Amino acid sequence: MSVAFTREEDLEATAADLPDRPVSPHPNWVTAEGLAAIEAELAAARAAYAAAQARGEIDADRTAMARATRDLRYWSARRASAQPVEIAPDGRVRFGGSVTIEREDGRRRTWRIVGEDQADPAAGSVSHVSPLAVALTGRRAGDEVTVAGRPVLIVAVDT
Repeated sequence: MSVAFTREEDLEATAADLPDRPVSPHPNWVTAEGLAAIEAELAAARAAYAAAQARGEIDADRTAMARATRDLRYWSARRASAQPVEIAPDGRVRFGGSVTIEREDGRRRTWRIVGEDQADPAAGSVSHVSPLAVALTGRRAGDEVTVAGRPVLIVAVDT
């Protein structure tokens, strides 16, 4: 059947059945900034849900309501499971701290180890459950570690 002959309501009904956002099975460790970001996302999700209800979008636009409901469930679950972690400076790579590594070719990169929702590799932050963070956690400046099959040198640790 041609798309031209499908009913618009059918497309809305399909869009309204958005799958839930997957919630990680790992501990939901958060930095103070990460917790604030989760709370901001939760507030935005609550506002979107309230706005969709107020405008009567439940009947008119089920997609907007489904998206607001899905996001509200996700951010509520993430806030409920959030475990703030205090940084304990001891010279080791730790959650919430930063680490600078040097590759074999001399390139250096600094990473901050944060919670999953706060991670943004392009901005220099990685999740505490990422292979990079797992390989570096507990190490000290001067240690050589294998990451992705290649050696890297930890040149600085900042907590």
